[in-house]
Amino acid sequence: MSGAIVPCGAFLVICVVTLSSSASAQQTAPPTPVSPPAAAAPTAPGAGDLPSQPSAPAASPTATAVDDPATALRQKREDVSKQLQDLSQTMQLSSQKSEELRKSIDALDKSSTSLRQALIDSAARRKDLEQKIADGEKKLADYGVREDTIHKSFRERRAVLAEVLGALERMGRNPPPALLVTPEDALGAVRTAILLGAVVPGMRKETEKLANDLQELADLRKASLAERDQMVASLKSRQEEETRMDMLLAENARLSQQNNTQLQEEQARAEALAQKSSSLQGLIGSLENEIASVRQATDQAKLEEQKRLKMTDAERDQARLNAENSPPDKNRIAPAFSFDELKGKLGLPAVGDVLRSFGDADGTGHEAKGIVLATAPAAVVTAPADGTVVYAGQFRSYGKMAILNTGNGYHIVLSGMDRVNVHAGQFVLSGEPIGAMGDKRVVSAAAFALETDRPTLYIEFRKDGNSVDSRPWWAKDAGKVRNDT
Repeated sequence: MSGAIVPCGAFLVICVVTLSSSASAQQTAPPTPVSPPAAAAPTAPGAGDLPSQPSAPAASPTATAVDDPATALRQKREDVSKQLQDLSQTMQLSSQKSEELRKSIDALDKSSTSLRQALIDSAARRKDLEQKIADGEKKLADYGVREDTIHKSFRERRAVLAEVLGALERMGRNPPPALLVTPEDALGAVRTAILLGAVVPGMRKETEKLANDLQELADLRKASLAERDQMVASLKSRQEEETRMDMLLAENARLSQQNNTQLQEEQARAEALAQKSSSLQGLIGSLENEIASVRQATDQAKLEEQKRLKMTDAERDQARLNAENSPPDKNRIAPAFSFDELKGKLGLPAVGDVLRSFGDADGTGHEAKGIVLATAPAAVVTAPADGTVVYAGQFRSYGKMAILNTGNGYHIVLSGMDRVNVHAGQFVLSGEPIGAMGDKRVVSAAAFALETDRPTLYIEFRKDGNSVDSRPWWAKDAGKVRNDT
């Protein structure tokens, strides 16, 4: 009988000692910290030192919301965004890099066409960098939420882990007696084998789970460090691109300085009309009738539309083909395409997440007339399509606003910006920068009842004075709706 049991006991003892060695290896080789300096990585737990005291990330507000994945992810995303914003504000462009940018601007042909193309290219690069930063924020938020989940699991399993790790350490120091000594030792070995036969499977399971969790924690922190390094590089590149764009805008403004007096007069007139208007439709109507530059641009666009309507189907197809296959005319003063032809082709004017869509509840008991896009601080805003600027400035609770007449009775309203770079009567091309977002959300009726502090851009499409759903116009990859609010 003893000959049948003892090998089993010896095998179980070997298994447990092996597990103890594995746990000790985890203790002697803790994961390398990869979080920010304030978040030191926890060491692997021992019998009296469990993962119940997590590092700094677990103490963040997200840790209290792990049970609600959507809330936890949103909070973690906002935490990461705040850290990146603080970091970007401490960055400074070197004098050497500033001088290089200045020389590159000086080397440009100072014609209106070249400056507009340079602005469009700069805006495209800036939006690409902002998309990379936004993707990085999401990854870091996901990593942070997963870290919090692991720390929460450690806390919930504190008692079990204490027993398992304590048993493993004791067995490592005092292994069961050898069989070939005395009958008393043999009896002890048999009893130990019987006891271990009941507890070892559970101990093995808990030990393997602990080892896997610690390895995942180390992998998460390593990935977080790599992602942060990439985001720092993207932040530096974005800062450089922002400086380049500011220089280009200043050069463009200097080029049009000759019309500055007239522009100031029209801007003052437009702002006076905005104060009197009680609705967007009233504002648009008064601007297109009473502001000379807007009226002239609108009339010119209507003439181009009439010419297009008089074309035969073959002529329209050929004109469309020519516009698609040749460099666009930067000096045009009317849209290259009919706005109805652009369905499924437009990109969002800024990089961000769609928090509210057309027809959703707007928080005031009504349906939303447009979409709300949560962006990064200081994100660039570009024209979604060719159009004439009908208005650029403050309007009631909408914040800084730009209204574009894109032809065929369509208008695009963009509001919530911190700065606008265009003026009434100006014709802008698709992709041309027209403004920039601020650091925080502008409190407005359009962005009411949104649980976020991120800047929000309100986008509304209007046809013949009525709001229309803009979703048919956006390209498939233009943005995805998020319902985490």
